[in-house]
Amino acid sequence: MSALQNAKKTDDGVMVNGFLLSPIVEQCQGCDRVRDFDEQQFCASYPNPSSKWAGGRCNFATHAKIEVAAQAKVNPLKASKRAAKGR
Repeated sequence: MSALQNAKKTDDGVMVNGFLLSPIVEQCQGCDRVRDFDEQQFCASYPNPSSKWAGGRCNFATHAKIEVAAQAKVNPLKASKRAAKGR
């Protein structure tokens, strides 16, 4: 079952459930949410992918990994005291 099963080609573009879809941008390549329709690719989750990437990273992107900062070192003496208290 495709997310674009109710899609219709109009003069303005592709319309799905009342939303006008814009084609994906270059950063969307490789995402699992990309769907093909009428020889173009569209996002199944968001109608205007370029605005999702404008602020940095798209929160729907399945192919972009989030960089995790290194964990702070824990003092073993304080950690054992916390464990003894039950925290």
